[in-house]
Amino acid sequence: MFFTTSDGLKIAYRDQGSGVPILCLSGLTRNSTDFDYMTPHIQNARLIAMDYRGRGQSDFDSNFENYSIVREGQDAVELLDHLGLDSVGIIGTSRGGLIGMGLAAAAPERLRGVLMNDIGPVLEPDGLSAIMGFLGRRPKFKTYDEAAAALPKITTGFVDVPAARWQQEVRNRWEQRDDGLRLRYDPKLRDAIEAADHSVAPDMWPFFDELAGKPIALIRGENSDLLSRDTVTEMQKRRPDMICAEAKKRAHIPYLDEPESLDVINKFIKAIS
Repeated sequence: MFFTTSDGLKIAYRDQGSGVPILCLSGLTRNSTDFDYMTPHIQNARLIAMDYRGRGQSDFDSNFENYSIVREGQDAVELLDHLGLDSVGIIGTSRGGLIGMGLAAAAPERLRGVLMNDIGPVLEPDGLSAIMGFLGRRPKFKTYDEAAAALPKITTGFVDVPAARWQQEVRNRWEQRDDGLRLRYDPKLRDAIEAADHSVAPDMWPFFDELAGKPIALIRGENSDLLSRDTVTEMQKRRPDMICAEAKKRAHIPYLDEPESLDVINKFIKAIS
């Protein structure tokens, strides 16, 4: 399904299930397939997953500066308007969690609560460097099979991942063509990130604190290089009621079908229902 934003872009989204409405927001370079592993396990929830502009099946933006948390948050609100939803819970993976915190400040009345998947107010430099290592660059692999065979060797922190999962992952991330694998997002997303001023890291704790009074939850990958345990400890200090667990044998980002992840998700759904 699609809707059109206020600036004329066609945005793809999925809408399935029934119950409490939850908007699922994916990682920086990812799309609605981020939530394919979780969805079969979830009951009593209406899961709405959006492809950000420039990702998945959504239109690319001619102005890469619009690949921003602010504009993507606005798109999310416009999707809620399109669907006639006053408020939703958010399950935000990485970038999606940052958008969720941003909306807590910009449009708090639209949020029932936020679950953050391996993301918090502090982003670790090692994790950011790892993301910049591949952002906007076509993979060297020529086929899905070649990529699926290589990923377990070059992806650190993920243990005991079935071969079928790697096969699905490469299909979610890339498109196979005659000349090799292509990105499922606009390569200019790298330009947008590089254009941002990184000389001073923004203080995101005030955005986290805007979630006061709303249910919040956190899933951290046990081996995450983007979200540290120190940051989790501070989040728990500020919000002792935060539902929280580590997904074992996972790094950035958990797939959301791990037992620990599903336990947190189901508790979050109950809290916002």
